[in-house]
Formats: sequence, structure tokens, C-alpha cells
Amino acid sequence: MGRGNETSVDGFTLLGLFSGLRHVGFLICTILLNYVVAITGNTTLVLLISLDPGLHSPMYLLLSQLSLMDISLISTTVPKMLTNYFAGTSAISYIGCATQVYFHSTLGVGECILLTLMACDRYVAICNLLRYVVIMNPQVCLKMATVSWLGGALNALIQTAYTMNFPICGSREVHHFFCELQALLKLSCEDTSTYWKVVFISGIILILTPFSLILTSYIFIFLTVFRLNSSKARHKALATCSSHLLLVLFYFGPTVLIYMTPRSLHTTEQEQGLSVFYTILTPMLNPLIYSLRNKEVREALRKVLRKV
Repeated sequence: MGRGNETSVDGFTLLGLFSGLRHVGFLICTILLNYVVAITGNTTLVLLISLDPGLHSPMYLLLSQLSLMDISLISTTVPKMLTNYFAGTSAISYIGCATQVYFHSTLGVGECILLTLMACDRYVAICNLLRYVVIMNPQVCLKMATVSWLGGALNALIQTAYTMNFPICGSREVHHFFCELQALLKLSCEDTSTYWKVVFISGIILILTPFSLILTSYIFIFLTVFRLNSSKARHKALATCSSHLLLVLFYFGPTVLIYMTPRSLHTTEQEQGLSVFYTILTPMLNPLIYSLRNKEVREALRKVLRKV
């Protein structure tokens, strides 16, 4: 990857994933397979939730929004990476780079918000079951989805406008497989220390705060679950929550390491590996986790397959 050196005056050169890797073809085929599985799995999950009345509950409606975000997130980076590789180029235009920064930031923050709201849904469902239908009504679900998308879009608008206006001196080579915010800031010839502090504070607000709220929700959830008399009810509650908790750990773990730890503690290769995990692997794992671990989703899939 990153086999060409061409770039326009107002464009950039993406050096690719793990530049210098010997078996690039195998890596590309693996990423292509992950992309196909992610798109197929998430699209199937969205269709199942839309078509099966039994899945028209707040939890699954929010899950469908997560699948839509995952489809968009992986499609923001992978198609350009694959296109560059098969075309034998490494160039990306200024507009293309800004577009990647915007959508990556929108979907990254949007997923943080949505995963937090999904944890709130689980908290109400288990800790306040009698009022669940009243609290989690369709209007509330719509507002949750809207807040997730608009919150991410607003943050991305500010981040993109600021990042893309930094002057770049010398090399326009981005040491990444997509136009990632931190990788672009390293190209600036101005002092970006103040902006790094802003990024860190934003990370506290948009990453650590949601993660803390999710963990707090699950502490109350587990305390409630372990007080249940029925072992079947405990098992069902834990099975539902464990799927969401796995996604939270897969998504928040890498983002915390990338954006909330000092840059001196991780290399470019480590940043790329962590980015692969939450931008490529996590979108692929989302539908697999929910379909394999959720009885209702498996039953809905069986119904569709029987009709086919």
C-alpha cells in the first residue's frame, strides 16, 4: 500500500497501512473480506429489524442506528484504501481528505453518544422495568438517534474546519491509511500544542465521559440483576447486556488509547493498528455479536430464511 509518490499541490499522499509490510496483498484481501462481511452483516441486521415486528423495540431500533453508523464508518476509509491499492496510487485530494476527516469524526463521536444511550436503554429496561414502555417511547428513541447523529456532525464540523486550515510545510505525506485528524496535525508547520490540548479536553467530554456513564449504568444493572430471584431472568438480562458491553469495550478501548494517552507512548504503527480495530474490525463484529448471542435476532433470521 502506498506504492506511488504522486500528490497534487493541494492534495495529500496516504502512505498506507503498515508501510513496508511484505505481504501487502494478503492484508488487502483480509481487509476486503472484512469490509464485505461488515456491509453484509450490518445491512442484514438493519433489514431484519425493519421487517420483523418482534424487533420493533427501543433496543433494536437503536441497534439499527448503530449498524447504519458502522456501515458509514467503514465505508469512509476502506473503499479509498482499496481503490488506491488496486489503482497503484496513494494520492487523495484536499476535498477527499477533508471529507474523510469530517465523516470519520461525525461517526466516531456519534457512536460514542449512541453506545451511551443504548446503555441508558438497558438500565431503564432492567432497573426500571415497570416504567420502561413509558420512558422509552418512540419519540424518545427518535430523539436519541437524532442527538447521536447531530452531536457527531456538529463536533466534526468544528474539528474539520479547524484541522484543514492549519498550514502545511514540506511533506504532505500522511502516515496513515486515511486522513486521520492526529496524522494531519503532525504535518503542520505551526505550533499545534494548544489545539492538542483542545483535542484532549474534547476527548474527556466525548470519550471518557460517555465511557464513565456506561460503566456506571452497568454497575447498577449488575447489582439489580444479581438480586433477581429467577436464574432464567438473570441469564437473559446478562446475555443482552454482555453483547452491548462487548461492543463498548471493542470501540472505546482503542479510541481511549489513541486520543487520551500521550503521543509519546505510542508509535505510528500502534495508532494504525488501533484504528483498524475500531474502524474496520468493530463494524464487522457488531452484527456477528448480536446475531450469534441474541435469540430474537436468530429467530427473525430463521423466519426470513424459511420464507426464502
